[in-house]
Amino acid sequence: MAFLLMLQAAGESLTRLFGLPFPGPVVGLVLLLPALHWAWVREPVAAMAELLLAHLSLLFVPVGVGVVIHLQLVSQYGLQLLVVIVLSTWIGLAVTALVLQALLRKPALQKDPHD
Repeated sequence: MAFLLMLQAAGESLTRLFGLPFPGPVVGLVLLLPALHWAWVREPVAAMAELLLAHLSLLFVPVGVGVVIHLQLVSQYGLQLLVVIVLSTWIGLAVTALVLQALLRKPALQKDPHD
């Protein structure tokens, strides 16, 4: 968990330092991607991901409280919020599908048996 938080802090720092138009956690995830090639990084991150996924429902509690607190805004802008949520979800799914498709087309590196 400390490693993930460190990458998030590094992403926040880089975002602020260079004035990047990306959220710090996204930059932290980009930093995590090449680090996952090492087993000593990949194994603890996988364990933490399992733990977070097991308790994923707890992460929705603050969102639910926020909706209840700002119910007037939700009723006023509900349709616009719904459209934005649906469109952004579709765009995210499409980008994920395109990236996966591109990665699956990439030929796997094969070792020469004579090495």
